Amino acid sequence: MSKPKIIVTIAPTGGMASKKQNPHLPTQPAEIARDVIDCWNAGASLVAVHARRPDDEATCNPDIYRDINARIRAKSDIIINNSTGGGVNGDVVKQLPNGQWETLWEERIKGIEAGAEMCTLDATTVNLIFGGKEIMFNSPPSKNRELAAAMKARGIKPEWEVFSPTHIVQDVSNLIEEGLDDDPPFINMVLNVHRGFQGAMPYSPKTFQFMIDLLPKNAIFGVSGIGPAQLPASIQSILLGGHARTGLEDNLYYAAGDLATNQRLVERLVRIIRDMGFEPATPAEAREMLGLSRKTGPKPEFAIR
Repeated sequence: MSKPKIIVTIAPTGGMASKKQNPHLPTQPAEIARDVIDCWNAGASLVAVHARRPDDEATCNPDIYRDINARIRAKSDIIINNSTGGGVNGDVVKQLPNGQWETLWEERIKGIEAGAEMCTLDATTVNLIFGGKEIMFNSPPSKNRELAAAMKARGIKPEWEVFSPTHIVQDVSNLIEEGLDDDPPFINMVLNVHRGFQGAMPYSPKTFQFMIDLLPKNAIFGVSGIGPAQLPASIQSILLGGHARTGLEDNLYYAAGDLATNQRLVERLVRIIRDMGFEPATPAEAREMLGLSRKTGPKPEFAIR
């Protein structure tokens, strides 16, 4: 009897953390590709890519994404998921006359032009608190609809990122019901970022279960447990029929006082998955599960290990 398959996502970089917090954080294309290929060899089947400028600040510059994507595809068949969320500095934010900050929609969405099979779609408006700044991440329904339609036209599958129950039952469900994603929708619940994201939810088993119960029909789900929630949230997700994510975007530590690497985090998660009687999905298996094998958009080019 074959073992149930778990999609393991590696999120190596993100748009917030810096090398000052963890020197192992990969920020440049060669560093990111190195970590991703190592993590693919360890069992990851999907990568959530954030791009950084040469000065390590956030960007969604499609040329930088293309560079990262090409380096990854040259040596692996991992599914590439480019961010349209950007980050908290660099190209993707500006200061308003009132002294507050806002993310730039026109900069964030440039990542869809880089040829990835998937892109994140944060279909929600939140106020981010980072480095003493309040940053409005403004994603109104009209813009979310525009982005979802642009992704569908390019053969890109969205990874819907949600931070609270309302994001599931309003923003995401409405767009899915309008036909802006094909079954199965893939929804990633980001939990335990509530201290920095206004309106976000802390992680608890009850909160996570409640959000799972609200998911649209046929949805596939995963979880980003931030900080110390990363491992328990991933284990709960697996037990409840979902998938798991790890990486320095979500958690800079392997244990208290022990700075992590992406490789160590993936190796631990894969070991736990196997100890629980499951098996990490290969990228080909993950494509079947996500419906990517039916897509007519950009195809990955890679050298199979």
